[in-house]
Amino acid sequence: MIIEKILNNNVVLTLTENQEEMVVMGRGLAFSKKVGDEIDPVYIEKTFVMEGKEVTAQLAELFVEIPPEEIEVANEVIKLAQDEIDTKLSNNIYLTLTDHIHFAITRTREGLEIKNPLIWEIRKFYQKEYQIGLQAVDIIHKKLGVQLSNDEAAIIALHIVNAIQGDYDMSNTYQITKIVQDILNIVRLHFGLVYNESSLNYTRFVTHLQYFAQRMLNEEIPNTGDDFLYEQVQLKYKKAFECSIKINDYLKKAHYKELSIDEQVYLTIHIHRVAEN
Repeated sequence: MIIEKILNNNVVLTLTENQEEMVVMGRGLAFSKKVGDEIDPVYIEKTFVMEGKEVTAQLAELFVEIPPEEIEVANEVIKLAQDEIDTKLSNNIYLTLTDHIHFAITRTREGLEIKNPLIWEIRKFYQKEYQIGLQAVDIIHKKLGVQLSNDEAAIIALHIVNAIQGDYDMSNTYQITKIVQDILNIVRLHFGLVYNESSLNYTRFVTHLQYFAQRMLNEEIPNTGDDFLYEQVQLKYKKAFECSIKINDYLKKAHYKELSIDEQVYLTIHIHRVAEN
């Protein structure tokens, strides 16, 4: 295998025998190497061939953004899930779960812990996945010294559930697509943005909006009413919070729905991320 692109000392892009882009990871893999050099197989710890060039590019972008130790922890959690469930997981979990773990660690270090309003349902209906989530929280604490909450364990469980199910079968596809597009337009106009639709942050935001729209249409938006976190986000991300109010006004007029406190917190954080980047 020949190095096509060096992402950092531990991650490179190469091509498979079928000329598909592949992400290769290993500690010190690219140290003192340059594009065109051969990859020493001794250093290869993990390879990733994703479905489509765009997803591969997003995975590569993610691995540049995230510290190697967090990637290693995410891989350990994924391997644990595969061993415990004994079922092939979708490759997308390397993108979605790694990104979530990094985001959760960052938020926890900043003192922004988000409550998961579905934790009771997850513990009840996805018991094995939730237990893996708890083990993941323990691994993160031992390896990285960051103590995530049980709410985060429940979110990790949902990532595993989605990876088992494969491609998510969206119901009410037309309405969901319309809602997502309308919200993207509100954010775009509010900030004067030009979206980079191939970027990781854009993908994160759209994914959040898709799940939000589906939950809203199915009336599955419980509310824990965490006023403290709501006030913190309102103060910390003022412009993004103002944008969330515009979105709430749109939902009330177009769909006769309102954002719960929890959803407004989540949405504000995601808006801030996509606007900042």
